[in-house]
Amino acid sequence: MKYRKVVILLLLLSLWGGTMLFADSVTQRVHVFINGLEQDDGGLIEDGKTYLPLRQLATSMQAIIEWDNQNKRASVYKPNVHMFLFQNNAVFGNVAKGYQAKFKVFAQIDNLKTDIVAVKVSIFDPYGNEKVIQSENVNTSKDNFWYATDDIEYKFEYSGKYPIRFFFKLNGADDWTAVSEKLISSL
Repeated sequence: MKYRKVVILLLLLSLWGGTMLFADSVTQRVHVFINGLEQDDGGLIEDGKTYLPLRQLATSMQAIIEWDNQNKRASVYKPNVHMFLFQNNAVFGNVAKGYQAKFKVFAQIDNLKTDIVAVKVSIFDPYGNEKVIQSENVNTSKDNFWYATDDIEYKFEYSGKYPIRFFFKLNGADDWTAVSEKLISSL
């Protein structure tokens, strides 16, 4: 009786192990690198098709995702957003640590294929602290427009990279989507 239970248990364990090995060979994990950095959520290869995490890819590429839950459809849009930084009508980029500047951010937006209701421009210090430069509602039905902020006074207190990011808020959305980034190096 005891011998029979052991045989049945061994048989079940070998079937279960074989099933797990087969399932692992059907679905393979993929390591995803974006700009040289490995992403937390990797992809999968199943039946010869590669599946990648869409939101993570879109965020890294500064693209917009619209999710239509009713039709289970995701649309990805990548507008062209070019930013320039001006101080007294002169373009600037790198600064010295401790430099205090009064500057404007100018953006040219084109290839906008979805409706937006607001824009925001923010600067982040090297530790990730955000200072909103300007945020406002926009009413545009065009696929291109120009945007300039008011002057902002800012002190570059630390050495490091200061990203300036341009955000869109989509119609019906609560969160902001970064669509462009410009880096200022403080040395």
